[in-house]
Amino acid sequence: MKIFYTKIYRSLLILFIFCSVAACSKFTDVDLPSSQLGTGSVFESKATANAAITDIYSKIRERGLLTGFNSGLSVQLGLYADELQFYGLALSAQANFYNNSLIATGNETSTLWTESYNQIYAVNSAVEGINKSLALQTLDKDQLMGEALFLRGLIHFYLVNSFGPIPYIKTTNYQQNRVAGRMPEAEVYGLIKSDLEQSVTLLPTQYIGTERVRPNKWAAQALLARVCLYMQKWDEAAKASSSVLDQSSLYKWPTDLNTVFVKESLSTIWQLMPATNTQNTYEGNSFIFIQGPPTSVAITNALFGAFADNDLRRGQWLNKVTNGNSSWYHAYKYKERTTTTASKEYSIVLRIAEQYLIRAEARAHQGNLIGAKEDLNKVRNLAGLGNSTANTADEIIEAVLQERRLELFTEFGHRFFDLKRTGKLDLVLSPIKPQWGTNDRLFPIPESELLLNSNLKPQNAGY
Repeated sequence: MKIFYTKIYRSLLILFIFCSVAACSKFTDVDLPSSQLGTGSVFESKATANAAITDIYSKIRERGLLTGFNSGLSVQLGLYADELQFYGLALSAQANFYNNSLIATGNETSTLWTESYNQIYAVNSAVEGINKSLALQTLDKDQLMGEALFLRGLIHFYLVNSFGPIPYIKTTNYQQNRVAGRMPEAEVYGLIKSDLEQSVTLLPTQYIGTERVRPNKWAAQALLARVCLYMQKWDEAAKASSSVLDQSSLYKWPTDLNTVFVKESLSTIWQLMPATNTQNTYEGNSFIFIQGPPTSVAITNALFGAFADNDLRRGQWLNKVTNGNSSWYHAYKYKERTTTTASKEYSIVLRIAEQYLIRAEARAHQGNLIGAKEDLNKVRNLAGLGNSTANTADEIIEAVLQERRLELFTEFGHRFFDLKRTGKLDLVLSPIKPQWGTNDRLFPIPESELLLNSNLKPQNAGY
């Protein structure tokens, strides 16, 4: 039976759901009565403690930044940058992302902000409950705390990359949260890094179960490698990714691109489980269309044209749809768009290929050009491409960024974040996006939040 949907979870977690969802439509709006979840009562049983943590994964899967629905970053940032062409309704949320016309009073970014801080509130409730628990065994407390800190770092990572300076929320205390101010991005990154480093020390090396849906030590290490890369801590990024890649008994390099996104893939580091055992990913439904013209999104000509003719990813991770007169392509990493007899695909958040590309980029910055090219060519060769011809550090870094574009497309906004962190957003997007402006590098802080808490001011420039 799937761990996300046990009878224990449904019967004993009503209080947790009420506190973290119904009472917290905005993270600054409510206090948590000390007689409820804050007492740690949910965490006096291993079963209900596990249910409380896994419920947060289900929230992440269903809503907010990392959902595979059209409202999540995989679609929205694909439209916002240069991965996806929009074919939907002109007044839809997706149209506002595609046209780079977000506004502070719009629901699009307000929903992302609110759902994310609801999830962080649930995480902090768990942290406090675990700390207060007298019944949980030490190993169980370490596992649960490690997961909670991993999730807190994860959600804040996507928030800071989307909104810029943000509050880093580490408590459920209403009085503190209602006046929390925005922190400089560097300070937010420092707190993310701290949470992940602690998570690494607490989580076990092995997974709970065979599904890879509960993060282990190496999942936290993989996310830490990404964070260090974004912080330009090249040595730490290379070491963190190496520690993951060294786990050769746990993670296997694929030999077939079509096996990368199946739920059993041994190149997966961490993935989100569907709601039932017949469902597949929301991404499959969001990206795949079976007749043209598309009704929502399709791959841009620019992205399709970036693949070499002999790049196997073009044939296996993109799919052509034609109506006889015109042709379109959709992302085809996930092959299933509806239910199947048994789930075939889960939503993969962390995978080994990214770790090779992280280490390649970090090594190039360190001057380890041979090692950087070895990692880069690992990814290229699986795609049927020959070794890179890049030779200098700058050439290798550019080649890695190009490879990231082709390898990680439509996966949680990698392309947009890469362009932003390397200072190339204006250079790449201005010529092809008529309404693109420099200030679009950040989403607006929701106006409703600014009205509730003046410490969130000033608004991001341009909104």
